[in-house]
Amino acid sequence: MNSENDESPRGKFISFEGGEGTGKSTQVKTLQDTLKVRGIDVILTREPGGAPGAEEIRALLLTGDPDKWVPMTEVLLFYAARVDHLQRTILPALEAGKWVITDRYADSTFAYQGAGHGIAATVIQQIHRITTDNFWPDMTILLDADPEEGLLRANNREAEISENLREDRFEKMAGSYHQRLRKAFLEIAAENQDRFHIVPAAGSIDAVARRIWQKVTAAYGPEIDQI
Repeated sequence: MNSENDESPRGKFISFEGGEGTGKSTQVKTLQDTLKVRGIDVILTREPGGAPGAEEIRALLLTGDPDKWVPMTEVLLFYAARVDHLQRTILPALEAGKWVITDRYADSTFAYQGAGHGIAATVIQQIHRITTDNFWPDMTILLDADPEEGLLRANNREAEISENLREDRFEKMAGSYHQRLRKAFLEIAAENQDRFHIVPAAGSIDAVARRIWQKVTAAYGPEIDQI
């Protein structure tokens, strides 16, 4: 049996948030690659998804008509996927000393189903507390961009994908919905300044990546340098 001193320290859990087309998928991979070069064992995951059962729920949530589900059904489906994701992927990796970077986590539910669809934040918080034991990331990077620009980028991306595989259900929602999302994310960030770091998503991929890396090294530089 390993002694307490032989146990791996708990890894860091970093989430990326933002509206549609803010470049999260690109930036999470870039950060993963940058950390790996520095010797950090890091896994990349996503929500909804990140575990076999959660990936099946992802298909239910992200494809089809915008009015496919009523808001509370969406919340419960997202949390069903989140529990599977936590128990099968995130927590085991963190306990093994790995860093975990996820493309979205629970803040998206508060923004999309909360502010976007009108489910009270207090209700979502109760569900979050019951299902995840109030588990949150160590750091959250919010990529902030004008919703219209983000939607244009997202729609261009989805146009290159076969129609029956497009995960564009939320992108089809009215423009006012996406304006509410941006406002909600910024409000959530303001209420959780110890965890959130707002990064402008405008500019080149490299420029945005440098902004993100500055935030990560400011928070974890000494730990990264020791590895």
